[in-house]
Amino acid sequence: MPEPIEFDFVTMNRNVIQEFRENNGKVGGVFANQPLLILHHVGAKTGIERLSPLATLVEDGRIFIFASKGGSDTHPDWYRNILANPHVTVELGTEMFTATATVVTGDERDEVYGKQSALHPQFEEYQRTSTRLIPVVELIPDRRR
Repeated sequence: MPEPIEFDFVTMNRNVIQEFRENNGKVGGVFANQPLLILHHVGAKTGIERLSPLATLVEDGRIFIFASKGGSDTHPDWYRNILANPHVTVELGTEMFTATATVVTGDERDEVYGKQSALHPQFEEYQRTSTRLIPVVELIPDRRR
């Protein structure tokens, strides 16, 4: 039986971030039709700034991200980090701004996640295969406060 292939997320993320920045927030490949942003967050344990390219839904001026981790049964590191330190920096297109990350719950969470799943069906698959409820996070720009 062949060994499972380990996917190099660090290299993939580094390449996506570079392409995002070189193309005014646009990327190709598997993310070509998926709006992305880059989330700057601080490690809960390390205090080191981390960067995560994330799928986003922008609707009616509101910005949402999804802690799907590809349907994994564990939360992504960035999600644990924003729970510990919700003050983040966001790169969206060519714009960079500070924001506060707020977890969306209940019916509103379900509605937003449903909209994302309708636009990008892999999110429905992620939720179906995961044993956890995938969190939805709203990024509220500080300039709107």
